Amino acid sequence: MGVKATALELQTFQVPSCTSMQDLTSGVAIAHVLHKIDLFWFNEAWLGRIKEESATNWRLKVSNLKKILQSILEYYHDVLGHPISDNHLPDVVLIGEMGNVTELGKLVQLVLGCAVSCEKKQEHIQQIMTLKESVQHVVMTAIQELLTKDASEPGSPERFPDFDYQSRKYYFLSEEAEDDLNQRCRDLEHQLSVVLEEKTVLQAEARSMREQLSHSAPLYGPDEPNSVSGRKVLLLQSQMEQLREENFRLESSREEMRARGDLLERELQDLQRRSEELARLAQEAQSLKDEMDVLRHSSDRAGRLEALVESYRRKLEDLGDLRRQVRLLEERNAAYMRRTCELEEEQRRSGAVRGQLDACRLQVQELQAKHSAEALKAEKWQFEYKTLQDKYESLLKERERLVSERDALRETSEELRCSQMQQTCLSQAGASLREPVGNLAAEMMPAEFRETLLRLQGENRQLRAQEEDSRRQLQELGAVLGASRSSQGAMEEQDRLNQLRISELHSQLQQLQTALQSGDRPSPHSPLLKNRLSEPLEKVHDMPSDLQKKGEFIDRLEPRVDASVVRKIDELQEMLRRKDEEVKRMERQYRRATETAHAVTETRNPQPPAVTVSPEPRAHNSQLPGKNQKIQGVEHDFQKVRPQFDQEERILINAWYNMGMALHQKVTSERSGSTAQGQSFLAQQRQSTYGRRGLTSRLQARLEGEKPGKV
Repeated sequence: MGVKATALELQTFQVPSCTSMQDLTSGVAIAHVLHKIDLFWFNEAWLGRIKEESATNWRLKVSNLKKILQSILEYYHDVLGHPISDNHLPDVVLIGEMGNVTELGKLVQLVLGCAVSCEKKQEHIQQIMTLKESVQHVVMTAIQELLTKDASEPGSPERFPDFDYQSRKYYFLSEEAEDDLNQRCRDLEHQLSVVLEEKTVLQAEARSMREQLSHSAPLYGPDEPNSVSGRKVLLLQSQMEQLREENFRLESSREEMRARGDLLERELQDLQRRSEELARLAQEAQSLKDEMDVLRHSSDRAGRLEALVESYRRKLEDLGDLRRQVRLLEERNAAYMRRTCELEEEQRRSGAVRGQLDACRLQVQELQAKHSAEALKAEKWQFEYKTLQDKYESLLKERERLVSERDALRETSEELRCSQMQQTCLSQAGASLREPVGNLAAEMMPAEFRETLLRLQGENRQLRAQEEDSRRQLQELGAVLGASRSSQGAMEEQDRLNQLRISELHSQLQQLQTALQSGDRPSPHSPLLKNRLSEPLEKVHDMPSDLQKKGEFIDRLEPRVDASVVRKIDELQEMLRRKDEEVKRMERQYRRATETAHAVTETRNPQPPAVTVSPEPRAHNSQLPGKNQKIQGVEHDFQKVRPQFDQEERILINAWYNMGMALHQKVTSERSGSTAQGQSFLAQQRQSTYGRRGLTSRLQARLEGEKPGKV
C-alpha cells in the first residue's frame, strides 16, 4: 500500500512527529495515533511505556514497535473479535533497523483497521473522506485488504464484497442508523445522476470523435491506427467502458443498499416489538419483586412474633420456679429467725466471759507478733555477726598478704641499694677509664616517678596505721557481739518460757470456749480459772516492757555497727584493694624493667675492656644463659597478661631506669671528674654497660625467686 498516503491519513489525527517516514519507524507517532483511536485500551500508562528518545537507537525502535504490535493484536482479538492472518503481520525488526517500507505499510494498515472498526469509526471515516480521491482510494484498498478474510471462511463474500472505488468508499457507512442510510441513498442517487450526465456528455464527445474520425479516415488511410486521433478514440472507448461498468456497479450497489435499508427497517421494527415485550416483562418482574419483598417482610415479622411468644413462655416457666423458691426461702428465713433468737439468748448469757476471752486473745496475738519480731532481729544480728566475722577473716588474710608483700618490697629495696653501692665501688675501681658522661638510665628518670614512689611509701604507712585501728575496732566489735550473743541467748530462753505459757493459756482458752459452747451455766470452778489466768496475764502485761528495753538496747548497738564500723571496714577494704592493685602493677613494671634491661645488654654485647675490674660482673655474665631460660619460662606464664598493661610497663621501665641511672650519674660525676675527659664514646658506653650488668643480674635473681610462688 502507499505509505505516503497512509501517512497523510495519520496526520489527520493531529499527533506530533508525523511528518516523515523516519517518524513512523520510531513508533512514537503510531502510539499517539492509537491513543487517539481508543483512550481506554491505549491509555496513558501504555503510552508512557513507549520511549520517545529512540530516534537514533534502532534497538529502542524495535522495542517500541514490538509493544505497539502486541497491543494492536490484543485489541483485534479482545475488542474487535477479528483475528489477523500471518501474512498481514509486519516484521518490526526490519522496520526499526532498516526502515523497510513494505513492513511499515503493514503496520500502518493494522492501525487504519483499528481506526475504522473502533467506536469512533464514523469520525475517522469522515476524516478519510476529506482527503484526496487518490489517497481515499489507497486507504480504502488497504482497509478492504485487511478486513477481507480468506475464501475458505464462510460468509466472507457476503460481508465484504468486491466493491469498486465508489462503492468501497461507502461500504463502512452501511451500518449506520436508518436516517443516515436514507441520506446515503439520496447521495448515491445524486451521484448516479451526475454520472449519467457525464455519460451522456462522453457519449456526445464519442460521437463527435467518431465523426471526426470518419472525416479524417480518407485523409490518413486505414494503415494509420497509431495516429493521435486513433489513440484518443481508443482511450475514449476504454473510458466509456469503464464508465458503463461503474454505472452498472453503482446501480447494483444502490439496489443492494435499498434492500439493506428495508432489511434494517424490518429489524428495527422487530427490535421495537421486542423492547416493548421486554418492558412489559420488566414491569411484571418489578411487581413480582415488590410482592416478594412484602411477603419476605411478613415472614420476618411472623418469625419475630414466634420468638417473642416463645420467650414469654419461658419467662412464665421461670416465674413459677421463682415462686416456689420464694416459698422455700420464706420457710428457711423463719427457721433462721428462730435460731437467731436462740443464739441471742446464748450471747447474752456468755457476754461476760467473751470479753475476757477477747482480751486474752489480743494479748496472745501481741505476744506472738513481738516474739516473731524478736526472732527476726535475732536472725538479723546473727547474720550480721557472720558477715562481720567473714570480713574480719578476710581483712586478716589481706593484712598477712600485705605484710609479706611489704617484706618482699623491703628486700628488693635493700638489694637495689646494695647494687647502687656496688656500682659506686665499680666506678671507683675504673675511675681512670671512665668519663663523666651520664649513662642512659640517668637521662630517662623523670621527677614525677620519684614523687610517686615517695607518695606510695607514705600511703603504705597510713594503711598500716588504719589497719591497726581497724583491728582495734574489730576487737571492740567482737566484745559487743559477745555481749549481744549472750543477751540473745537469754532472750531466746525467755521466749521459750513465754511460748510454754502461751500454750498453757491457749489450752485454758479452749477449755473456756468449749464450756461456753456447751451452753451451761458458769461452773463453780470459774473463779479458780480466773485466778489462774490473772497471773499469766500480769506476766503478759509485763513482757512488752521487757521486750521494749531489749529492743532499745539492740537499737543502740545497731547504729554503731552500721554507721561507723561497716563504713570503716568498707573503706579499709577499698584501700587495701587499691593498694593490692598498685603493688601488682609495680611488680609487673619491675619485671618488665628487668627484662628490658636484659634485652638492652644482649643487643649491645660489648667486649670487656682490658682493665682490671671486679670478678662479680664476670660471674653474672656466666650465669646469664641459665637466667635467660628462666626468664623465658616466666614470660610464657605471663603472656596472657602482657597486652593489657603495655603502656604502664613502658612507663615503669622508664621510671626504674631513670631512678637507677640518676643515682649512678650522680656518683660517677662526683668521683670521675678529671679522668673522664680522655675517654672515647665507646669507652663510656662500655663503662655504663658493665655497671648495669651487675644490677640486672641481681634483679633477675630476685625476680626468679618471687615468680614461682605467685604463678
